[in-house]
Amino acid sequence: MKGRAITYHDDELSWIEARKEMPRRELHAMFCARFERDDVSLNNFKALCKRQGWMTGRTGCFAKGQVPPNKGKPMPPEVRAKCLVTAFKPGNLPHNHRGAGHERIDSKDGYVVMIVDETNPWTGAATRPVHKHRYLWEKANGPIPPGHVLKCLDGNKTNCDPSNWELIPQAMLPRLNGRFGRNYDAAPDELKPTIMAVTKLEHRVREARKGKR
Repeated sequence: MKGRAITYHDDELSWIEARKEMPRRELHAMFCARFERDDVSLNNFKALCKRQGWMTGRTGCFAKGQVPPNKGKPMPPEVRAKCLVTAFKPGNLPHNHRGAGHERIDSKDGYVVMIVDETNPWTGAATRPVHKHRYLWEKANGPIPPGHVLKCLDGNKTNCDPSNWELIPQAMLPRLNGRFGRNYDAAPDELKPTIMAVTKLEHRVREARKGKR
């Protein structure tokens, strides 16, 4: 059952409206004292102002050019002491820090992601994540040329030895993959070389036909 509606007199409403920009808690205390109202809680008072559209004009954000009240003032010693209790100490690392050499399995693609001791070109961080198989292959063979990808030969993406990855044209992937291709990764090991050889032959034939057009 809902509570009884609170009635406000016209003079009370006019008084509140004239002071609507004051902080609600302060204005509520003044209102109750002036009109001897003990039946209006702070929440009731806020709801009234909201219904009437009496906004304080404050957004909680600093306006452009507004100077913070504590600008140039030192932090009080007692406040600083409380902050230092939970502050990071020099050289302290967060619990989830992962330095160079850390590895994880990408949950989406199943590749091994490794953190290497190289500057991240996007964030400027001292380390960066890389696909381990690609990183090791390029260390041994040089950069992967445009239009080419690395294909895992044994179907085990966590086997990052460069010898387990072959550079192939990206256009071969649809014929090797599962949905429309030959599902190379799930094929028996003894059939994988044959599937790869047939796919390469088909790709060369298709490229030759395109060159004659």
